[in-house]
This record gives sequence, structure tokens and C-alpha cells, in this order.
Amino acid sequence: MRPIVGIDLGTTYSLVGALQAGQPVLFPNAIGERLTPSAVSVGGDGSFLVGAPARARAATHPLVTALAFRRDMGTERTWTLGGRNLRATDLSGMVLAALKADAEAALGESIDEAVLTVPAYFDELQRQATRDAGAIAGLRVERIINEPTAAALAYGLHERSRQMRACVLDLGGGTFDVTVLEIVDGVIEIQATAGDARLGGEDFADALAALVLARLPPVFGTDPVARARVREAAESAKRRLTTETEARVVLPALEAGGRSLDVEERVTRAEFEEACAALVDRVRGPAFRALHDAGVRPESIDEVLLVGGATRMPAIHRLASQLFGRMPLRALPPDEAVAIGAAVQAALKAGDAAVADMIVTDVAPFTLGIASGARMDARAVTGLYSPIIDRGTTIPVSRSERFFTMADDQREIVVDVFQGEHAMCRDNRKLGTLRVTAIPSGPEGSESVDVRFTYDINGILEVETTVTSTGAKHALLIEQVPGRLSTAQVEAARVAMSKLKFHPRELLPNANVIARAEALFVELVGDSRVLLGQALSGFRLSLESQNTDHVNAGRASLLALVDRLDRRADP
Repeated sequence: MRPIVGIDLGTTYSLVGALQAGQPVLFPNAIGERLTPSAVSVGGDGSFLVGAPARARAATHPLVTALAFRRDMGTERTWTLGGRNLRATDLSGMVLAALKADAEAALGESIDEAVLTVPAYFDELQRQATRDAGAIAGLRVERIINEPTAAALAYGLHERSRQMRACVLDLGGGTFDVTVLEIVDGVIEIQATAGDARLGGEDFADALAALVLARLPPVFGTDPVARARVREAAESAKRRLTTETEARVVLPALEAGGRSLDVEERVTRAEFEEACAALVDRVRGPAFRALHDAGVRPESIDEVLLVGGATRMPAIHRLASQLFGRMPLRALPPDEAVAIGAAVQAALKAGDAAVADMIVTDVAPFTLGIASGARMDARAVTGLYSPIIDRGTTIPVSRSERFFTMADDQREIVVDVFQGEHAMCRDNRKLGTLRVTAIPSGPEGSESVDVRFTYDINGILEVETTVTSTGAKHALLIEQVPGRLSTAQVEAARVAMSKLKFHPRELLPNANVIARAEALFVELVGDSRVLLGQALSGFRLSLESQNTDHVNAGRASLLALVDRLDRRADP
């Protein structure tokens, strides 16, 4: 049987791994790193670049580079790259295909199945889009697992004999999740989950970039290349402010609107945290909601686990300490914990004996229901939200509610499916529509329809209706919902991707060092710039020679020079 891999498909970085000899192993990509940037770009020759070389081009070629697209999974937003309009599902499929190739190179055999992770607060459409992305990449995805649940699995792998209640704070590049769980004799019970699907490290970097741009003439804030350069420098400064109290943002010859400016701005950690105060405060709401839903108080939590690269920020660490009255733990590398858990879940699915004694249960992270109406005297009130599955319900679960006609001789009922916690449907997110037809004629309220929601372990919702008087059943048919792909569309996307020109995996190290050198060349001036330009030209000449030894030596030499000259690495 072919191995099943676990993949953490992240907003900023993605990872792939599997359990080997009872231990999770994360596989390196073509340049030897475990973290692969979730980035796609188009090179000068029209070929698609995925990962590190694409990420390096974000500052120099922002109009042909896509980043943070996972946030738009399940929507109709598109990016135009290489003359093609690509959705987040297509772009994620490219990242997954690259990870698949990395896993196959590491394992020495082909891979056709993966367990994928998603933010706990991803809805049904976003989960289906994630599954579609796997199909586009040539992967069968039968199991989707919530990211904080995966992190709990990673932690529980080494704590199976311990009894404890923990809270996982998972702040990644694009999303924030909070999960309260209990570990008892190898059983990991998820008790409550809450989150914010639009809060992550990317927002903190954006806030720092806005702080820098506010100090510059307005013209620099409207130029896409200038903004991209500032954003890239802000991301680097954000990372340095994790360990330093001050960071420089250096941008020589920043150009926009016919103006050129040498930028060197100093940003203190205090200034950065003030700019991000509103973002940090958004962590509180989901944390308190998860505790409330689990029925526990902060002091009842034995361990607070920090997951996700953004939890390295001192402000987040400090807030976690304040909320729970204890120092949080980083028992596992924050960037890798979710991927490790995905590898454990893949082993569980494959029936690996090394994890045979582990069991994990999960809960619905949000309430699911339908639109309904009610009569008040002679007036009808519509758009009311009728929950069928409450958030916090242990999954898998199947529940049914009965609804009645609201008019004489009503022959059809439109079942609008929603996700959310508000009393009115307009304040919740619509997931789809199911039309129930051929209802027998009769007086108002004489006919009824049972609406059954089945929510599986992957967080995928199935809706079925039954006309009680006839037994006629209807399955869910999503109508006009943005981002939802049919089976035919997924297959068409898979075929289309197979025809695209991708940079060969074995040449990605060369593409990566060139992209990094080109991005740094933009930032440098004077002798350093001349030196880098000469080295870059020399490496391009060595590529034309097609002599492997010359290419490898030239790449190593250029990479060493880039590392030495990179001002952004200098705090």
C-alpha cells in the first residue's frame, strides 16, 4: 500500500510529512527546507514557479505573484498569472503538487493520498475547495483535520500517558484558532473550538508596512512595486522585532511616480505593538468563547500550547500569559506542530500500529441551520435562523428538524443553508440552497418537511430533506454559490494544470537563488550592487554551460554572497 502523507496547507508556509518508524518526519523541498512558501509566480520564460523562488519574486514582480491566497478559498476571486485566471483552489493545487513531488522524492515512491489540514473555522465551502485543490494536484483527500486538532495530535503523541486539559492557541499566517481539549489515556477529546478566519501573521506584517508607508510621501503607497518592496521589508522587520527591541527598514532607491527615495526607517517594538494593538485584542474574543463553550475557566487549563509562527511575537506570548495566568508552552516548533499532527493523522488513517492506541474526537466549530419563517397575527416574518447542529457538538453527527408550510397549497419549500451564530440569516454566511418540490397541496401548516444535517469528521456538510407525507427525498444541490467547483470543473482544472509549464523540481534551487539575488539587487546601491550584479551574470553564464559541477559551484558562490549582502538580515 502506498504511504499516506500529512500536509499542512498554510497561508504563508506549507509542509508535508509522514510517520516513519513511529516518529513523524517532515520532508525537505528541492532547496532542502521543510517550510515551503505558499506562493506562486510566473518566471520570465512563462513557466510557473512554486515555493521559495516564487516568494522571492513578490517584491520585484508583485503583479505576477500570488501570496496568501488560501484566505480566499471557496470564493470567486481570481489572480491573472501567465495569461490564465486562477482561483485560490487552482493556486493551492499547485502548492500541493509541489509538496507531493517533495514527498515522492523523499520516499522514493509515488503518492496518491493525503490528509490535509484546514483552519477550524473554515466553513463547508472552504473545506470542499481544499479537497478540490488536492484533487487538482492528483491527491485523494478522504480526511481533512482541523489545524488545532492536528497540533493536539502532535502534542498527544508524546503525552499519551498523561491526563491533562489544554488550550491550543494557533495563530498562523492567515487564520487564528483556539481549541480546548482533554487528553486521557491516549484519547484526545476536543471540547470546544473558536477562531477568526481573517486574523494572522500577514495582518501584523500589513500593519507594520502601513506604519512605514505613513512616514513616506503618499505616492509610494499607491505604486504596486513600491508597496510590495515595503511589505517585504516589513515582513523581515516583523520577524526581527520578535527578538530585538528595534529594527531597521532599509529600502534604497524606492521609486514611485517619477520619484526616488532612499528609505531607512527605524521601528521600535513598542511602535509596532501599538500599531497592532487592535489585532492583538482580537485574540481575546475567540479565546473566551472557546472556554465558555467548553464550560471551563482559564485557571482550569493545565497547559497553554502555542502553535503557528505568529505566536512567536512577544505581544501574543504576553497576552496568552495574561489570559490564562501561566506561561504558555512551545513544546514543538510552532511552524511545524500542525504538519506533525497531520502526519500522525495520516498514520491513524493508514492503521499504523505505532499510533493504534490514539483516538481523537472533534466538534463542530460553528452552528449550522436554515432560514425559516413565523407568523405573527396576519404577518409573516422571514429570514429567521433555525439552528439544526449547534457549535460544540461532537462530530460526526446527524440531526433532523421538522418544518411546516406557511401558505395554503404551498407546493415548494426553498431550504437556504447557513453557518453562523446570529438570530437573523442576513448576519450569517450562506452555504447553499436546496429546493424541495412536489409538496402535496393542502392548507397552511398541513404539510411538513424533515431537514436532516449530517456533519462528518472532515467538517463536510450533507443536507437531505424528506417530505413527510410522501417520503420523497431531496439531496443538497448548491446553487449559485461562489467558489464551489463541480466534479467536471475539478477535472478540467487538473487537466489544465498538467498542461502548464512548471519549472522542473531539480532546477528550483537555481531559480530560487536567482530570485533572491534579483530581489536583493533592487535593495542595494553602490559597490555591493555592482558586486552582486557581476555574480548574478556569472551564474547565468554557468547555467548556459549546462555543466553540473560549474552550476553547483556557481550557485553556492552566489548564495553565499546573497546571504552576506542581505541587509534585511542585519538587525
